[in-house]
Amino acid sequence: MENCTVVTEFMLGGFKGQPELKIILLVLFLSMYIITLVGNTGMMVVITADTQLHTPMYFFLKNLSFVDVCYSSVITPIAMMSFTTGNKAISYQQCATQMFFFSLFGTTEAFLLAVMAYDRFTAICNPLLYDTIMAKRTCASLVAASYFFGFLNCSTQTGLTFSLSFCDPDEINQFFCDVPAVMKVSCSDTFVNEIALLVMCGLIVVITFTTVLISYSYVLATILCMPSVEGRRKAFSTCTSHIMVVSLFFGTAFFMYGQPGSISSPNQGKVVSVFYTIVIPMLNPLIYSLRNKEVKDALRRQIKRITLSH
Repeated sequence: MENCTVVTEFMLGGFKGQPELKIILLVLFLSMYIITLVGNTGMMVVITADTQLHTPMYFFLKNLSFVDVCYSSVITPIAMMSFTTGNKAISYQQCATQMFFFSLFGTTEAFLLAVMAYDRFTAICNPLLYDTIMAKRTCASLVAASYFFGFLNCSTQTGLTFSLSFCDPDEINQFFCDVPAVMKVSCSDTFVNEIALLVMCGLIVVITFTTVLISYSYVLATILCMPSVEGRRKAFSTCTSHIMVVSLFFGTAFFMYGQPGSISSPNQGKVVSVFYTIVIPMLNPLIYSLRNKEVKDALRRQIKRITLSH
């Protein structure tokens, strides 16, 4: 503790390599970020503009798109700035802010995906009560609850992490201020923080993923009992996109936060970090738009409306 001083900034280790690698990464990150912004913003605009999509399912999807834009925007611009200028420094306050909002939107997304699974369960297993159960007030409350649990987790994780002492060297072995990576540069005992990270993030993954698993177990059983082939096909089509998104998100989240190795071996998670911070928010609107007939029809209607108006 003798070498500990008041830390005012950290250095983001990011990706080591030749200058050519930084150019490749910059182009790659910029391309994916543009697709993320265009895809998710487009999804929000189409859902808002098309009255046929004013249903609980698309209300949740619009909120998921908003979270994805925020989620990606917390990480990608700072990473691109580092690639462009070569300046890897991030202030203490910026690091804490980035961690707070990253944890907020990441946790909120996990709960939103669980809510969307419950919505599909209600629509397919209790269709006659669907409008009553999934009333507007209920939908708004479920989204608010997702943000509440996101706020609870990010406040706890950020507060615990930045209550630690930090010493030189202060290079974070990551391209953004992730909780495990920041803990690694602390000169304090991080045992309590590691347990808190494992317990809280483990609980979030287990609770939300279990909700998804139970919901889709009932959905699958109901679909298989449907006498109509067309009915089964339509029911499956409304669920497959969500199942793909859930598999991508929870698979990477568990790898990073749901096991002890995520704390002790941050190097192995850098590629996975790119995947869940940048790739998944980019893929979500593509998955939902390409595999969803209602979204594609709504997009055609909006394009036709714009064309006719000109």
